[in-house]
Amino acid sequence: MNLDSQVRHLTVWLWAAVAFSLLAWITAGYPWPLCALAVLPLLAPLRGLMRGRRYTYAWATLFAVPYLVFSLTELLVNRQARWVAGMSLLLVFAWFCTMIFFLRISPARPE
Repeated sequence: MNLDSQVRHLTVWLWAAVAFSLLAWITAGYPWPLCALAVLPLLAPLRGLMRGRRYTYAWATLFAVPYLVFSLTELLVNRQARWVAGMSLLLVFAWFCTMIFFLRISPARPE
């Protein structure tokens, strides 16, 4: 298994971890429909992430920014949600970094 395939697998695993961390906001007092609604947009890049499409990895990095901002804001402002906000921030940042790393190591080719 080559490096870009390993990074692609790690990216998909981190995508799943981010989705589960958004569902974990229920434990911080957020209503479950809101948590489920927050996970739905994450389904948009999944197919391209699994297939290793560079274009998807490029736009999904921008797609991760609102999740980063939300987690950071809640970490700073909401005391009862700090543990879940910290976990979400760490996972979203790791997901973001693996997507950037995949773009750096995968060869640019026309799709």
